[in-house]
Amino acid sequence: MNKQLVNYIKNQGYDISTWFVDEVQKVWHSDRVNEALAVREYLTGKHKVLDRELTVWNGQKIKTKAVVLQYAKAILNFQTSFVLKNPVTLTSTNQETLEIFKEIYRKGRYNLVDYRILDKLIKFGEVYEYVYLDSEGIKSKLINKEDAYPVYDDSGNYIAFIEHYVSNGISYFTIYTDEKVETYSDEGGTLKKTGEFKNLSGLPVRYINSDDLDELKGRSDLEDYISILDTMEELISKYIDSFYKFLNPIPILKGQRLVDKNKPSQDLVGHVLQLDESANFEFAITKMDYQSLKQLFDILKQSLFDISCTPALTFNASEISNLSETSIKMLFNLAEVKATMLANILKQGFYDRFKAIARILQYLDIVVDVDSLDVVFEFNIPHNASEIIDNLKKLREIRAISIETLLANAPYVYDVASELQKIQGEGIYKQDIDIQGTDELK
Repeated sequence: MNKQLVNYIKNQGYDISTWFVDEVQKVWHSDRVNEALAVREYLTGKHKVLDRELTVWNGQKIKTKAVVLQYAKAILNFQTSFVLKNPVTLTSTNQETLEIFKEIYRKGRYNLVDYRILDKLIKFGEVYEYVYLDSEGIKSKLINKEDAYPVYDDSGNYIAFIEHYVSNGISYFTIYTDEKVETYSDEGGTLKKTGEFKNLSGLPVRYINSDDLDELKGRSDLEDYISILDTMEELISKYIDSFYKFLNPIPILKGQRLVDKNKPSQDLVGHVLQLDESANFEFAITKMDYQSLKQLFDILKQSLFDISCTPALTFNASEISNLSETSIKMLFNLAEVKATMLANILKQGFYDRFKAIARILQYLDIVVDVDSLDVVFEFNIPHNASEIIDNLKKLREIRAISIETLLANAPYVYDVASELQKIQGEGIYKQDIDIQGTDELK
């Protein structure tokens, strides 16, 4: 146990042997966990509109309509796919380091891990990744926000990590420090240590979409959308109730009351009702301004798209035709701004992941240059591939662009380094690729 953690335990007044039990009960952690659970319940369909009270009409209690709109889940899924539909590309000035990490990524299925990390980051505001070594190689384990208890000292330094959850009434704890990983449980009614392991990679990697009020706590993007979605659901639900309650016509007869034999049969269609000369029959019906409803609903829907930086055309909310490359980029401008912010959060976590992997490789007597590593994102922006290729071709013909830059901007190439190697493997080493395919390679 490092000195910083020991001092923290003493300052908090915890027992050195059971300090983690008291730590997970702090209000700060409880707030984080409750926020995560609230988001999880919302995504499963437990919305505010479902709590609408029963209404009384004609002396009877009637269940009010509750329409659940799962726009939030669709928007969050769009954001994840927009950033990572195309896997990130590893780059490095050190070719040996690049090959080692590409092999680790391939074996560890890190493209899938990255997608899950971003999905949880957007939905819950934070997620944690622990890098470890097993018999199959280097892998990563993700820890959800509701199970994660990062420990910070008074200066905001990240000094330890606790993974805690309850299953079948039994509490489980996993304590991560720089030196080791310890596991505890209270199975049988008594807290006891169940395992101790050497920590090869350090503390779990943090991915945090920081809250403006607390940089150490993540904030879910969903919190920006819930109030708009609640209003949309309430609006459409109340309108449906009004439709059935007020637009159901009530027949009104003025004059002599009909005897039973003159009443129309309920089983017939088109039955003629014959009244006395002084009698009058009509339907009482309330007119509703559905255009106002449509206008208000559309305003709320567009506000939702604006705040979430989601192009309306992805939800068929606008019409498109014959768009140029520039027009497409303008439509996806806000989405790209949002994606860039998410990419920066991921990058910071990836850099810490590289360091964790390097620590494990050092244990295996493999030296790598993590400072030379970087990642490149290819956002899922629709594009006019023919126009891009034509422009790249013209630039290459006048020698205004290198082969590497050409490949980096080509719409069908995601891993430039691998593509260059394949080109070299085909015997193209020295000077050029003839784009038109008519000249001999030199």
